[in-house]
Amino acid sequence: MFVDKVKIFVKGGDGGNGMVAFRREKYVAEGGPWGGDGGRGGNVIFEVDEGLRTLVDFRYKKHFKADRGEHGRKKNQHGAGAEDMVVKVPPGTTVRDAETGELIVDLTSHHQTAIIAKGGRGGRGNVRFATSVNPAPQIAENGEPGTERWVELELKLLADVGLVGYPSVGKSTLLSVVSAAKPKIGAYHFTTIIPNLGVVRVDDGRSFVMADLPGLIEGAHQGVGLGHQFLRHIERTKVIVHVIDMAGSEGRDPYEDYLQINEEIRLYKHNLEKRPQIIVANKMDLPEAAEQLELFREQIGEDVPVYPVSAISREGLKKVLFAVADLLEKMEEEEVEQEQSEQISAEMVVYRSEGEEPAFTIRRENEVYVVEGHRIEKLIKMTNFRFHDSLMRFANTIKQMGVEDALRKRGAKEGDTVRIGEMEFELSDSLDTDTE
Repeated sequence: MFVDKVKIFVKGGDGGNGMVAFRREKYVAEGGPWGGDGGRGGNVIFEVDEGLRTLVDFRYKKHFKADRGEHGRKKNQHGAGAEDMVVKVPPGTTVRDAETGELIVDLTSHHQTAIIAKGGRGGRGNVRFATSVNPAPQIAENGEPGTERWVELELKLLADVGLVGYPSVGKSTLLSVVSAAKPKIGAYHFTTIIPNLGVVRVDDGRSFVMADLPGLIEGAHQGVGLGHQFLRHIERTKVIVHVIDMAGSEGRDPYEDYLQINEEIRLYKHNLEKRPQIIVANKMDLPEAAEQLELFREQIGEDVPVYPVSAISREGLKKVLFAVADLLEKMEEEEVEQEQSEQISAEMVVYRSEGEEPAFTIRRENEVYVVEGHRIEKLIKMTNFRFHDSLMRFANTIKQMGVEDALRKRGAKEGDTVRIGEMEFELSDSLDTDTE
């Protein structure tokens, strides 16, 4: 089964909790704090495995959660960090945030890795909070929550050359005779419903990867037929080989087909229309093909090269393969020059901060004031409310952040309920805080 688009949930492991502990040893008077830090939560890491060709494994398992770190221990012993969770993906996989659509990473090369969901740091034990004012603090942090998100994986095949054209123009036959690939071939539309790859070797020793992609029909850019499945995979190809049934064996007009295919490519993504194309006039062994080719050349213009071939009899194929190899070679040289130019330009770029998001926002929900913000919600999750010192530290921190003043400006009064995350507090002039 070929699966090229899935949506999955990933979550980094939570950090281990820090510990509140004190030395309780014989002959050690007034032993100080001795609670260790929690361990780091595991990351969720995607790694490219060139042996994979599909995302089918994600069809049956959609949740990936790394382990949390160990909690801190007595005697200032730190908890162990959790092992990272490594998830294998095929080359050509793009990862996007499912909510925002933002591209997270494009995974293309073997063993390339990327952290998709980061594990949380371990909470600090009370050893870390000892001061001259409070030498025996009852303060320890909970572990930081790991990052969690829904992501969309999309597989775009990595091929040098993509065969495009209407259904039944002979793309699969062409691939089968120039490579060792064995695509399904039949005398009906949409014989090819999944991409097929083949390695093509030219007589002079050069080689490239060619993809036979599902046939294209009118409206493909809107997803009609196999449109999106086809167009997604052509995005990565360096050269497009446009195969046309020059015999018009189904009563079609070769020139109209040529225009329609290019229009669908342009409507799907504008930069694809500029992708280099080689036009292959197939089925030249059939009657009327020669006459149609002469008319087609008049319509398309003398400046555009057209390669007449017969995939069945293999006539003209050698010339096409040399033309493709030459074009790929030229493009690789241009890519090297462009990369060198970009590296020089990158050294001159000045990056400016566009400003940070506000630390928190306040909204009214009936009689409850709801305080929201990544930093403050993270603070509440990492506060251990079982200890009075931790509670006081939390109250002081949100006061320093300006939360209390902002609540007063919004009209909050003594005794009003304030919700942060999943916890509710009662607003008080003193820093004594009641929690549910």
